[in-house]
Amino acid sequence: MAEQFLPHVNGVTHSVIRVLEHLRDHGHEAMVIAPSYEKTLFLGSVDHVDGVRIERIPSLPLAGYPEVRVASCTVSRIQRILARFAPDVVHVASPFVLGWQAIQAAKGLGLPCVAVYQTDVPGYAARYGASVLETAMWSHVRAMHNSATLTLAPSTASISQLHEHGVQRVHMWRRGVDTSRFRPAPRDHAWRERVGGGKRLVGYVGRLAPEKQVADLAAIDALPDTRLVIIGSGPGKESLRSVLPNAHFEGFLTGTELATAMASLDVFVHPGEHETFCQTIQEAMASGVPVVAVGRGGPLDLVDSSRNGWLYAPGDLAGLRERVRDLAGDDAKRLAFARTAHQCVQERTWGAVCEQLLGHYERAGTVTSRMRGTRRSGLRTP
Repeated sequence: MAEQFLPHVNGVTHSVIRVLEHLRDHGHEAMVIAPSYEKTLFLGSVDHVDGVRIERIPSLPLAGYPEVRVASCTVSRIQRILARFAPDVVHVASPFVLGWQAIQAAKGLGLPCVAVYQTDVPGYAARYGASVLETAMWSHVRAMHNSATLTLAPSTASISQLHEHGVQRVHMWRRGVDTSRFRPAPRDHAWRERVGGGKRLVGYVGRLAPEKQVADLAAIDALPDTRLVIIGSGPGKESLRSVLPNAHFEGFLTGTELATAMASLDVFVHPGEHETFCQTIQEAMASGVPVVAVGRGGPLDLVDSSRNGWLYAPGDLAGLRERVRDLAGDDAKRLAFARTAHQCVQERTWGAVCEQLLGHYERAGTVTSRMRGTRRSGLRTP
């Protein structure tokens, strides 16, 4: 079950696709239940991605951010879908609306359910001016995840956050990185010249939305001898153009174009304080690019200050500026950090983390079997 899925591309979609690839390549059968998009708004549909069946649920666009869909249906409908497929475990990616229905459906059928915490929705609420809803949202998150057999969280910070809000049975499951795609080799000097005209390139990659705090990069927009590069799209794009008048906006990139752009940066920056993990930090490191990130949430596990990048205190934009200036202006230090960044992610492959995920599936199955006094084997994952 995926709260968001193709054609919308984000961290949740990316991790679901990599899990599906691993399951398929290792002989497991999978199905995805996900929101529909424009052409199937009311009717729903079934399609396939690389041989994996996708059961679409009618959805509506999120107000102000139409790329994100909000889907919901009755628990009984999801139970019927699950009953036809007869899974051994239900994997719920970043549950909130549709995922909550799936958790209830799995529980009603006596199926083990693994809920993957990937999005700090209560934290996002404050960034969207709805901080009054934060307490209610945490109550919802707690109820969802405590109804699941297991919860998987991607960082020590997110595990602590969940525990603080009363979520039980939380286990660590990090994200992998595609080191065959993200590597130093695609660095493109022609791209660098076009974008920066010989200046040091300081880049951000991700959604352009309030929760990412991209506007904080105004602190480095006019840093001497550097060019800020913004890669991505989202509802905040036009307002950011006025906040960051000196920046180059490259737009949304994927595949080899994204790998080339990432490797062509000199410093990677990420100012968002609500990251449960931050996949783009790993991709930058794999590309041989040192990182400057806010010292909160997922980046705390990824950035080892003074070795592969720098962390700065939340809200300390002067500190952000100083850390970027330090790396952009010191070739020897920047290259040393870049080498360490590249080395430290080489073992974090998707194959390795997906094998860990299979272990969590088995654990969830064992827990459920103990509760109902039976044991099931095999794996078919919706």
